[in-house]
Amino acid sequence: MIKFIHTADVHMGMEFKKASFCSEFAKKRRNEIKETFFNIVSRAEETQANFLLISGDLFEDQFITIGELKDINKYFSKINSTKVIIIAGNHDPIINNKSYYNLIDWANNVYIMDTNIEKLSFDELGVDIYGLSWDKKQITANLLKDIVVEDSDRINILLAHGDIYQKSNYLPINKNNLLSKEFDYVALGHIHKHDFIESNIAYPGSPEPLDFGETGKHGIIEGEISKDKLNISFLPFAKREFIILDIEVDNNMTIEDIIDNTLTILSEYDFNNLYRFNLKGIRDRDIIFDLEYIKNRVEECVIYAEIIDNTTPDYDLGKLKEDNRDNVIGKYIEYMEKQNIEDEISRLALYEGIEALLSEKVN
Repeated sequence: MIKFIHTADVHMGMEFKKASFCSEFAKKRRNEIKETFFNIVSRAEETQANFLLISGDLFEDQFITIGELKDINKYFSKINSTKVIIIAGNHDPIINNKSYYNLIDWANNVYIMDTNIEKLSFDELGVDIYGLSWDKKQITANLLKDIVVEDSDRINILLAHGDIYQKSNYLPINKNNLLSKEFDYVALGHIHKHDFIESNIAYPGSPEPLDFGETGKHGIIEGEISKDKLNISFLPFAKREFIILDIEVDNNMTIEDIIDNTLTILSEYDFNNLYRFNLKGIRDRDIIFDLEYIKNRVEECVIYAEIIDNTTPDYDLGKLKEDNRDNVIGKYIEYMEKQNIEDEISRLALYEGIEALLSEKVN
C-alpha cells in the first residue's frame, strides 16, 4: 500500500489585513499557520508517507518572504524519503520566472508541477501523478475535461485546485466528467472546508481556519492506496477553531447577566479557540451595551472573542405611538397591537419593524 498525506490551502504568509483581530494577534495566527504546516511535514515523516500532496495555495504570493520559503524547503529536505508534490493555486500562481516557486532551488524530493497538465511517474512505486499549476489569478475554463489516464494498470492520482461545486472563475470542475477519468484518487484544493465528494475525490480544507467563515474542524487527509483499495480519513490538525455562538438576551437582563450567561456557555468550550458571540433578543431600552467591556470580560476566559450586538431595544410603545400618531410608525404600532404580540417571536418582529422605521425616519 502507498501512504500519502493530502493538504491544500495553507496560505502561508497570510497577513490577515482584513481580519477583525488586532495586528498582534494577526501576527500570532500567521506564525501558527506556519507551525501547523511544519507539523504536517513532520507527520509525513512519522507515518512514513510516500507522498505529501499539496493541492494549491501553499502560500500567499503577496505576503510570503524568501526566508519563509527557505524554511519550507528546509523542512521538505528533512523528509527525503517522502516525495512532495505541489501544484500552484490562485493565491500562489506561477505567472512568470519571478514567481516565488521559481526563486528557490527546491530539495530533490520536491516536485512543482507545470502550468500545463503534467504527469509524474514513480516507477518504483507504480504510481503516476497528474496535475497542473495555475499561471494566472482566475481560470474560467475546465482545463481538466480532456485529461486522459495513460496507464490504468498503475495507481493514478490527480491534483487539482478548483471548484467542483459550481461554475466559477476558479477552475470549474465537472464531477461526472472527473469520475469518468477513473483516477484512483483526486486530491482537490481551493475549498477551505474538508469534504469527501466521492469515495475517491476529496477536499482536505485549509489546515488552519482563516476566519469566522471557516468554522468546524480543520486538518488534513491521510490515506493508503493500492490499485484495488483506497482508505482515506480526515485528521483534525488545527491549533484553533473559529466558533460562532448565539447568546439569548431578554429585557430583564443586565450587562452582568449577559456576561455571566456567556461565561457559563463558554465553560463547555476550549480556551484556545476563537469565538464570535451574537447577542440576540430584546434588551432593556435603558441599557447601553459597552461591547468592549463585555469583550474584555469574556477574554479573561478565552484567547479571543468578538461581541456582535443583534439585539433590539424594548421600546416604550405608548410613547412611540403618541409621538408618531400621524405617521407610518404610529400606524404600524396600532396595526401590530391588534395582532398577537404577546409571544416572543411576534414581539421581536414588532420591535425590529419599529427599529427599521425609526432608522428610515432619521435618514
